[in-house]
Amino acid sequence: MKTQKILTVSELTRDIKEVIENVFCEVFVEGEISNLRQPSSGHVYFSLKDEQAQLRAVLFKNASVRIKFALADGMKAVCQGRVGVYERDGQYQLYVNDITPKGQGALQLAFEGLKDRLSKEGLFDEARKRPIPFLPQAIGVVTSLTGAVIQDILNVLYRRFPAAHVVICPARVQGPGAAEEIAAAIKDLNELKLKELKTMGVIILARGGGSLEDLWCFNEESVARAIFNSALPVISAVGHQTDYTIADFVADRRAPTPSAAAEIVMPSRLELDERIENFLTHLWRNLMDFVPEHAQRIDGLIEQAARALRQRVRAEEMRFSSVLNEMDALSPLAVLKRGYSVTTALDNDKCVFSANSLKKGELVKTRLSKGAFISEITQIVV
Repeated sequence: MKTQKILTVSELTRDIKEVIENVFCEVFVEGEISNLRQPSSGHVYFSLKDEQAQLRAVLFKNASVRIKFALADGMKAVCQGRVGVYERDGQYQLYVNDITPKGQGALQLAFEGLKDRLSKEGLFDEARKRPIPFLPQAIGVVTSLTGAVIQDILNVLYRRFPAAHVVICPARVQGPGAAEEIAAAIKDLNELKLKELKTMGVIILARGGGSLEDLWCFNEESVARAIFNSALPVISAVGHQTDYTIADFVADRRAPTPSAAAEIVMPSRLELDERIENFLTHLWRNLMDFVPEHAQRIDGLIEQAARALRQRVRAEEMRFSSVLNEMDALSPLAVLKRGYSVTTALDNDKCVFSANSLKKGELVKTRLSKGAFISEITQIVV
């Protein structure tokens, strides 16, 4: 009698696992997402179901970061991956590598998902957006060198201001690798301003119209963050007026077309002349209002100063007169006016203070308040 081989649960599970994983190493499964769980680990767990069955599925973190839209219960999707067996529970499940939504396009879902996430991070906040400088001396342009866009921008800039200094940093604006080139070009223009061209004032990011797929590089997160991190203000001019991209929401200013972006950056000579004329008119009007008002004030100040000067002169005159009176009271002439006289020897003009100093026959001079006379000593009385 043949001996029956007995398998352990683990052995049987491993055998089933090997068979299933060899047969279903790559499958595409369509179904409705349900029982969605997204724990903090970054892994995503859900079930795919239809009317008759359901399949457990897991999307590990390294694959989930590549999904550009938000998963939700009830969403119909096609999952690409492999079928494996989770030995601990003895259940087979789908290990998902990629997911494509059914119904609404995957790109549109990716657009809405990234837009929602970046908005919550504050990349679209109006408060952080900077004004576009008036008449920048140097303008950076990021676009393709082929096509009509670059020519449209240059035609507008040079027609409006022939002395405009334009720095073109070329980049692909469609297809694989385009987003990386655009982000690098924005970074390069910022470094150019720091190291060489200090007059760089603004960046125009431009592309012509196209489908959502054509414009997709402007919806990539790398481009959005390059615009957000730019020290230079950025004008987004992607597609036509009805086309909106993530770059438009992050940029400091959105222009409906590339030509409109050039018009925003560089005012026309006519516009500049009008602004200068309006400024001069406003200045002259203010001066005409200013002069009469302040002329009256100046007249008042002059009259006030003249009044103060007259008062000061009168005060000084009175003070000078008082000093003169004091000096006059102390003057010897004032004593003579009261009837006194001064007698001096005629030969040496010395004052005579005592009769004892005189001799008979000596001549003396007597000074009165008015005039003087000379006399001879004939008698001395002591």
